[in-house]
Amino acid sequence: MWGAIAKFPEWFLLGLGLAGASTLLIALAFIAGQRAFPRLEDDPGGSPEREGAERRLAEIRHYLEAIDERYVEKTTVAGQRVEFYLPERDVAVTFDARVFFRLQATDTDPVLVEHELPGGHLGSRLPFETPEIATDADADADAGVATAFAALGLPASADVSEVRRAYRRRVKKVHPDQGGDEDEFRRIREAYDTAREHAD
Repeated sequence: MWGAIAKFPEWFLLGLGLAGASTLLIALAFIAGQRAFPRLEDDPGGSPEREGAERRLAEIRHYLEAIDERYVEKTTVAGQRVEFYLPERDVAVTFDARVFFRLQATDTDPVLVEHELPGGHLGSRLPFETPEIATDADADADAGVATAFAALGLPASADVSEVRRAYRRRVKKVHPDQGGDEDEFRRIREAYDTAREHAD
């Protein structure tokens, strides 16, 4: 056998060796990448992405139950896998844009929801009237606004110019260039952005 291999030119054998080594390195890089960055469906749990997706599904479940809408979860509609299906209204809720566009060609009303959309905001996407309900996200947002004004030492009724003045006062004390704490500076900066957005 070695005699048959020796008949090939040296450059050919060298090329085969380099190609084999390159293929092995690329395969190892893919394996390492897959372990370092698993896809959501391959991740058994515990990662922030998986927890975020599960939280979003729980929020949508909670919202649909709050508006007393019957649903089926993780089912197939018109040959497409969807996260939620509302059988009484023939509405399918999906996170996948491809599924959304495929369902548009059917009688089912598809609703595309981004993974980042809080479940309580699903009502604005549904193709039918939904009752207004207070959500935990709304309460959290209100608490966040109140916290932002408090961090600046202002009442929630402050206007934009008061927010700007309070921010300038506070930031002089906490800015890292002035010997302040970087985390506190970041907190005041975030409070300023929130307060300015909600100021009268």
